[in-house]
Amino acid sequence: MRLPRLRLPRLRLIAAASAVAAGLALVPAAAVAESPAPFSPGYIISDDSFFNPDAMTAGQIQRFLEDRSCHPKDASPCLADFRMDAPAQPASAERCTAMSARKNERASSIIARVAAACTVSPRVLLVLLQKEQSLLTTPSASGYQKATGYACPDTAACDTRYFGFFNQVYRAAWQFREYTVHPKDWRYRVGGNTIQYHPSAACGSSPVTILNQATANLYNYTPYQPNEATLKKGPGDACSAYGNLNFSRLYNAWFGSPLAVRYTGFVDGCLVYVRGFGCSPVAPLAP
Repeated sequence: MRLPRLRLPRLRLIAAASAVAAGLALVPAAAVAESPAPFSPGYIISDDSFFNPDAMTAGQIQRFLEDRSCHPKDASPCLADFRMDAPAQPASAERCTAMSARKNERASSIIARVAAACTVSPRVLLVLLQKEQSLLTTPSASGYQKATGYACPDTAACDTRYFGFFNQVYRAAWQFREYTVHPKDWRYRVGGNTIQYHPSAACGSSPVTILNQATANLYNYTPYQPNEATLKKGPGDACSAYGNLNFSRLYNAWFGSPLAVRYTGFVDGCLVYVRGFGCSPVAPLAP
């Protein structure tokens, strides 16, 4: 999805590709079932829920995948059975730590390792895989190639350099960190914003006060909010964009409220990201 930016003082080689994170999901097979809590456009997920790499282990991810009702569209394996040779990744300053290559690695292990390397919750990555390509329930060869919708703009063909399950998962997590460490480079930020309902400007827009960095990240990846018709039960209308609404609903259905914070009332730099990683090494106590 092509992501509009107000200004970019630091142009990067990957900017054109990373400003694409697909996820429009105008009408993904169908809208996800409504969550118990009302959708709040300015606060979709807490920073703690978004940036917690320890939310699930590789084993827990594997069991979660095995528990899904999976019906492939073609000869593709279900995600629980998917394996691939994962390439090595060098460290990316402020975004992701280095990752070693692995042979015949399970999808669950790739998700867990990317989450740990890039300080993003594996739950967020699982929801993203379903939101973008329904990869947990109806996988396909095309779905694996474009797993997280990264480098697939609304108005152009996908950039095939970023095809492949590992590439897609890693680049999406990397991109979420990029939004976080350089928030001023991207259009949607904590504070007042005007957000469209659909890629067509004719569908309108409205003000949204984004309350935290995690929610800003979701809008930079999928830059539309649901309109009134989208929020109602039913098929929506020509201006319906379900991406961020489905993210919220899927997370709620699978993992509970996306607004949850582990330590209620305890505000810590590691839980609330205004920018950057948020955590600094703690000096050891003097003897």
